[in-house]
Amino acid sequence: MIYNKKSLGQNFLIDKNIIKKIIDTVIVKGEDIIEIGPGDGALTDQIIKLKPKSLLLIEKDIYLSSKLKLKYKYEKNINVISGDFLKLDLKKIIKKNSIIFGNLPYNVSSQILIKLVRNGYWPPTYKDLILMFQKELGEKIIANFTSPKYGRLSIITAVVLDLKKKFIVSPNCFKPKPKVQSLVLHFQSKKKRKTSFLNIENLEKVTNILFSNKRKMINKNLKKILTINEIFHLKDIELDMRPNDVKPDTYYKITEIIEKRKYS
Repeated sequence: MIYNKKSLGQNFLIDKNIIKKIIDTVIVKGEDIIEIGPGDGALTDQIIKLKPKSLLLIEKDIYLSSKLKLKYKYEKNINVISGDFLKLDLKKIIKKNSIIFGNLPYNVSSQILIKLVRNGYWPPTYKDLILMFQKELGEKIIANFTSPKYGRLSIITAVVLDLKKKFIVSPNCFKPKPKVQSLVLHFQSKKKRKTSFLNIENLEKVTNILFSNKRKMINKNLKKILTINEIFHLKDIELDMRPNDVKPDTYYKITEIIEKRKYS
């Protein structure tokens, strides 16, 4: 019998072919690996076989984390943290150039991604993210400008990460079965910084304000954060645009303007 808590959005991956496909996206041997939400250790067991340099498991469920600690107590290079990933200080636990795996709970997956993006803004603290999302959310994360699914998540994610690979996972690969398909996304940290703003949380605030009325023109919301003169000097923007008509580079430029004003 597989133990799971609905409150934590737990769906355990049981398909060995998918597990192999996930792990094969990167070279694990000799690398520092982090796994978010290892559950009962199905993915973990396969990672261990590939002999990583170190393996850090972060599991919120106390029962499961206790089982993992017992299961791997003789493995010297494995450490289990029992705690909520969203509450951890990532700067203290992520080693430089780490590889991070995660079959993320649907109910907090976007929050986990944003936390990783913040932590990896510049300089990057990890080199690869291999994360599983609900398919609909995953498509929003990787949506290009002009796509109907383009929005805050894709704008923020694209600052830090490049998509390398993606594939769909059927509900049949889990127990219990979710009601939707999943999407595995393999990202790599950008090698060069392409934006000038200092704090990615400022970009979050800008996109939050402008996307607060997604179907309405940006006129009123843009004037909340920029002066008329600042708006006048912006390229590729008109006041009758809607938030999803504005290019990512323009959102980055708005963030730069606000930061310069703040720190000048």
